[in-house]
Amino acid sequence: MANLATTTLDDPVGESLRGHHAHLARRIGRTGTYLPEVAGFCAVPADPGPQDWSDLARLLGRGELADLFSCPAQPPPDWEEVFSLAGRQLVRPETGPDRAPAGTGPEIVELGTHDVAEMLDLVARTRPGPFRPRTHELGTYLGIRHRGTLVAMAGQRLRPPGWTEISAVCTAPEARGLGYAARLVDTLAERITAHGERPFLHVAETNTGAIALYERLGFRTRKHVTFRGFRIP
Repeated sequence: MANLATTTLDDPVGESLRGHHAHLARRIGRTGTYLPEVAGFCAVPADPGPQDWSDLARLLGRGELADLFSCPAQPPPDWEEVFSLAGRQLVRPETGPDRAPAGTGPEIVELGTHDVAEMLDLVARTRPGPFRPRTHELGTYLGIRHRGTLVAMAGQRLRPPGWTEISAVCTAPEARGLGYAARLVDTLAERITAHGERPFLHVAETNTGAIALYERLGFRTRKHVTFRGFRIP
């Protein structure tokens, strides 16, 4: 499994676009990105040359944002850096240290197209990361409701071979401290494992609370990454 982690988790966006998410991809040459309403992440080959950057610019369009996610490749010097954020990639080992139980609570429900408005509202209030009107098509999204209102959710995002990323983990301010995020992440991780894959996730270094939560649930840091975005001239 170590080789699988090395070859696929180093390029999770590209591996997803070429594989499980090919039906949600746009491509020119060796570059790719998601449909705009799904996600903004894009991918270039490990050894991008001038033609690859030109192809990505054509694919996205002038003035658009090239979200390179954790790709370390350096774009042309006239591409303006919009953001650079230190982060880390964590995986749950197949076997390893015991993890804390996620606890019990309100029913966990599966979310779909009819829940998108509520999902977008929760994301706007909690800012867990990028989430668009069709992001839920990337995988299974789960939520917890309180008196009919969606107050917590988490879902599946990138899908490189053999792995599924857990993302969009968020809880409304009024529902924090009740263990909802832990239950959702743990439930998703168990579902992923039951399908013969392994769960992984990404988190900003500044989000120390989330890192501590994921470590309690058995996740371990695989590597440190930098999330970067550039404006195409």
